[in-house]
Amino acid sequence: MGMSYRRYLNGARIYGCSVCRTHLATIHSMISRAFNGQHGRAYLFEGVVNIVEGEPMDRQMTTGNHTVRDIYCCKCGTTLGWKYVRIYLTCFRIGAAHRDAFRATMQDHAYETSQKYKEGKYILERNLLVDVQ
Repeated sequence: MGMSYRRYLNGARIYGCSVCRTHLATIHSMISRAFNGQHGRAYLFEGVVNIVEGEPMDRQMTTGNHTVRDIYCCKCGTTLGWKYVRIYLTCFRIGAAHRDAFRATMQDHAYETSQKYKEGKYILERNLLVDVQ
């Protein structure tokens, strides 16, 4: 494995890792501030740099089941948040007569449409960030 270089961001406001101040994202890539993480408030970003992604795992959240990857600072390894990989439709109990039709539908439409916008986006927890600039 070769040497990895960190990216440095330009902009009016840059968010960085609270431990080592490595640049992570700019205010311009922020989509929403209306999220909660394990440590309090969290922000949804379109793109984040200087991170390492963990293995995908299914996680039950307030908005349903999601496949996510935890994300870590590439310099110090601090857990910063997660990346949404896939959002699953919340399952519900159905009768045997409708089960086969439901399974066939699930193959084509396995995602909760109201949550699909999160796929490929990143959550950074506010308490784990600092304003670098």
